[in-house]
Amino acid sequence: MFFAGFEKSEIKTSGARIVTLKGGKGPPLLLLHGNPFSHLSWQKFAPRLAQEFTVVATDLRGYGDSEKVPGGDNHENYSFRAMGQDQFEVMEKLGFDRFYCAGHDRGARVLHRMCMDNPAKIARAAILDIIPQHHLYNNMTKAWGTFSWHWLFMIQPYDFPERLMSAEPDFFIEKKLAKTKQGLSFFDPAAITEYKRYFRNPATVHAMCEDYRACAGIDFDMDTKDFEAGRKNNVPLLLLWGATGGVGRNSKPSPGEIWQRYATDIRGAKALPCGHYLSEEAPEETYKELREFFAEGELE
Repeated sequence: MFFAGFEKSEIKTSGARIVTLKGGKGPPLLLLHGNPFSHLSWQKFAPRLAQEFTVVATDLRGYGDSEKVPGGDNHENYSFRAMGQDQFEVMEKLGFDRFYCAGHDRGARVLHRMCMDNPAKIARAAILDIIPQHHLYNNMTKAWGTFSWHWLFMIQPYDFPERLMSAEPDFFIEKKLAKTKQGLSFFDPAAITEYKRYFRNPATVHAMCEDYRACAGIDFDMDTKDFEAGRKNNVPLLLLWGATGGVGRNSKPSPGEIWQRYATDIRGAKALPCGHYLSEEAPEETYKELREFFAEGELE
């Protein structure tokens, strides 16, 4: 039903077992999902991208059906660096030394760290609906905290958030995803069923919390060192965000202006007519922007 014509496999990296789908032909394009999703978040247009690109869609470690590894003493096994290393190794094992990549939400944060750590491997990067966490944590507002409350909830020490989130997992995930007037209407019901299945697994909930804890700790520390040293993302970037989502409404200055402090080669910065979930709520617009951006690249 999902990803017709794609091959599904599990690739063992040095850190985790990663669920991987691969399909299509042309230059390699890696798709990285956000929280609390899996590769299914790209299902509305990944097959269309596969007409021009070799599309690879994975489940990040801890998410979907990928392995839920222990977090480590400092949550380091869920740092964006560790999660990005999985993706580099997946692409290497598939035979791709250099590739395009698009990431949404947590996947976009993984992608930003990948660009910082090994820019030679990322030919072009599309960052969907985030601002850098370094800016975010240093510029919190009441509006942001009210809308994005889960950021500060999920970083609380184990196992306080895990117990509350798993007490009524279906209720929690529906409440989190239905923040706008559209509710869950733009999600594929079959995909929602899968997202609920993942979330009913306490190990998945714990991994998600470890991801957010790492973001507020080890990831923030890495970003602070980069920022203070003047290190920026120099990979060609496309920035997309939802005009009515938290990033679009609560970022001052605009997301594009914020990113200028963290990146040197922004090729495009655009708000789409949707909220946070671009690929679900505005699939046609998101597909068009991604297809045009990556088609202009130099990979054969």
